[in-house]
Amino acid sequence: MPKPMVYRHTPPALLPLYGKALLPKNRHGQEAEPAIPALEAHLLGVSTDTPTLADYRTLCGFRHGATLPITWPHILAFPLHLKLLTEPAFPLPLLGLVHLRNTITQHRPLGTGENLDLHVTLANQQSTERGLEFDLVTEARASGRLVWEEASTTLFRKKPATSNQATKQMPPLANYPCSETITAPENLGRQYAKVSGDRNPIHLHALSAKAFGFPRAIAHGMWSKARALALLETQKDWKEGPVRASCQFKKPLLLPGAAILNWKTGDDRWDYQLLNAGGDAPHFTGCVDWL
Repeated sequence: MPKPMVYRHTPPALLPLYGKALLPKNRHGQEAEPAIPALEAHLLGVSTDTPTLADYRTLCGFRHGATLPITWPHILAFPLHLKLLTEPAFPLPLLGLVHLRNTITQHRPLGTGENLDLHVTLANQQSTERGLEFDLVTEARASGRLVWEEASTTLFRKKPATSNQATKQMPPLANYPCSETITAPENLGRQYAKVSGDRNPIHLHALSAKAFGFPRAIAHGMWSKARALALLETQKDWKEGPVRASCQFKKPLLLPGAAILNWKTGDDRWDYQLLNAGGDAPHFTGCVDWL
C-alpha cells in the first residue's frame, strides 16, 4: 500500500504538476490493462473561503452568501486530484483521460469560511467495452464528520477490437417541462482555469483543443454541472438539506456556444439535462435526489 501524501492548510503547487502531466508514461508495451494503484492524498485544515471563491460563484451563477456552492469542494480538492494522476506510480497518461460521470453527495450545507479536511483516493477500477474506468473519490470532513463526498468516474479509452462494431442506438431523449438557455463564451475555459486551477488545453483555446481532435475549445464538464445546479437552486421548489447531484457527460459543449437546461421537478427527485442549442442531443443528463 503506497504511503498517503499529507498536506496541511496549503495544497500542492499546480505548476510543477502540470509539468509532470506532459511527461510520457512508460506502459512497457506488454500490459493490456494496467492496475490503478491505491494512491491517496490528504489536505488538512483547508479554508473554504479562498481568494477565488467569489469569482467562482459569479462565473457559475451561484448566489453569494453564507453557504458554499455544492461543487466548491471539488475545486478545493483539484490539486490533490492532479497530484495523484501525475504520480509516477499512476500508469496512464493524464492528457486524453475522459470524464464520464460525477456524483456529489452533500450531507449538510457547508458554510463559507469553514475549515475542511479533504481525502482523495483512486478506486473502483473496472474494464468496460470502451476501456478502463476508475473513480477519483473525494471526501470532505468537518470536525471529523463526513459532510461532503464525490465520485468522479474517468475513462482511459482502449482501441476497439474491430473497426466495424455496430453503433449502439441512443435511448429516446426525454422532454421535461422546464427550460432555460445557458450561454458559454469563447473565453469560458480561461476564466474557469483562473478560479479552478484546471488548465487542461482542451478547454483553453481552439488551437490547443484541435491538437486533441476538437474543432474548438470545449466547456469544462464541471463548469456545466455547476452552472446547471446554480440555476436549479434558484427555483422556488428547491430544498435545503442533504442532497445528491449526479450527472453523466455525453457530448462536449463547444465554445462559444449555447445550451438548454431542461428539467422536471418532483417531491424528492429532480431530473435535469443540458441539451444542445437545437434541443435534440444531450451534453449531459442527471438527477438531484434529496436524502
